[in-house]
Amino acid sequence: MPDQPLPDLRLAALTNLCKASADTLRLLVLRVLCKDSFGVSELCSIFDIRQPALSHHLKVLANAGLIAARREANSIFYRRSELGQHPDLEALQHSVFNAVDDIELPADIQDRLEALHRQREENSSNFFRLNAHKFHQQQDLIAGYSQYADVVAEVLADAPLKHRRTVLEVGPGDGSFLLELAPLFERVVALDNAPGMLEQAQEKAATAGLQNIDFILDDTRSSQMHDLQADCVVINMVLHHTPAPGAVLHDVAASLAPNGVVLVTELCKHDQGWARENCGDLWLGFDPQDLAQWAQDAGLADIASVYLAQRNGFQVQVRLFGRA
Repeated sequence: MPDQPLPDLRLAALTNLCKASADTLRLLVLRVLCKDSFGVSELCSIFDIRQPALSHHLKVLANAGLIAARREANSIFYRRSELGQHPDLEALQHSVFNAVDDIELPADIQDRLEALHRQREENSSNFFRLNAHKFHQQQDLIAGYSQYADVVAEVLADAPLKHRRTVLEVGPGDGSFLLELAPLFERVVALDNAPGMLEQAQEKAATAGLQNIDFILDDTRSSQMHDLQADCVVINMVLHHTPAPGAVLHDVAASLAPNGVVLVTELCKHDQGWARENCGDLWLGFDPQDLAQWAQDAGLADIASVYLAQRNGFQVQVRLFGRA
């Protein structure tokens, strides 16, 4: 209540936080939301629980400021809240998050979580396997390469790179940006889990006579990434096709050389649900704060941000992150 004394507000906030934390299922929900966000139906499948029962627990967590909701078309997705909503309780909230992150998920929940991630990956892979021949047409529905490529190249040129030995591009698409990267770095690594797209990138590089590009058919969990030590990682319009964007940022951060940077081009959050079916999108863009939080969780700090409005109403964010 607006006229409620300040001490009572603090007490109410503390009561809500303690209440939300005093339940095994709610703690496990916080653990699952550590590096990802999920829809209500996805959380129901992970915890094998009916939606009315889960919705009650989600409401309790939201009232305590521990989770936040965002709408994507007709679905609501939940993620953990950033710290700082209740400054007086920030230390306690931080302790709760740290404690749940040390919890080992029960085997049945872990199995269902991994099955969900596999299904997300399969949906995305199937889309690109079946639609690689329509790559440019799909891109142009939202944000074509030509609409952001020059700005991405400028941000890369201004990046505080001490060395330009190795660059990794995750999801190079048809290889267009590889033509920009190859003259700037001694070695270029192109990583893609879609065979059809990687073949297109290889053909474009061969046509251009580029000899310093290694092509890897895999994802960011590949063992070939472990000793990469990239001075720069580029991820152009890829994260909204991945089931766990935070995990991708964590993977590439582990592959960075000292003083390395990560350059991300992504859609800002939108409500165009048709993009899921027509463009293979798993996410309807991202709130800039979500990207920043995932980067921070991966040990990266925000260096620069550029935002580009598109004629069709979409907005693109170009973000540069470096080691924190």
